[in-house]
Amino acid sequence: MDIIEQTRQLGKAIQQDERYTAYCTAKKNNDDDKELQELIGNFNMKRMDLNNEMSKEDKDTERLKELDNDIKDLYAGIMKNKSMTAFNEAKTAMDSLMSQINNIITASANGEDPETCAAQSSCSGSCSSCSGCH
Repeated sequence: MDIIEQTRQLGKAIQQDERYTAYCTAKKNNDDDKELQELIGNFNMKRMDLNNEMSKEDKDTERLKELDNDIKDLYAGIMKNKSMTAFNEAKTAMDSLMSQINNIITASANGEDPETCAAQSSCSGSCSSCSGCH
């Protein structure tokens, strides 16, 4: 079996992992959650309104403040939604799995022993505090 075929086998194994199936289920639940989709739609409309107001030469600071508050409120509602909460948890688990896999592959490509190289990453998932992926 060549390396591409082995990679395809790894892909199949990933798709059978419980973290993958949980991620897919959570994603579908998000898509099917009418309340969440309405919140997201309203959020996107408010963002467009904010962008339009920001692009005006004569900006209405009160309108900007109102739109900013509306966007923050909608975002908070989105993040508190049970479907979104479950999705974020499933996505974090899936991202962690993919990070572990990538770390093993990268370490192996750099000459480390695939059996003993670290699978864990110190990545918190937040790129804002990161100096870059290694």
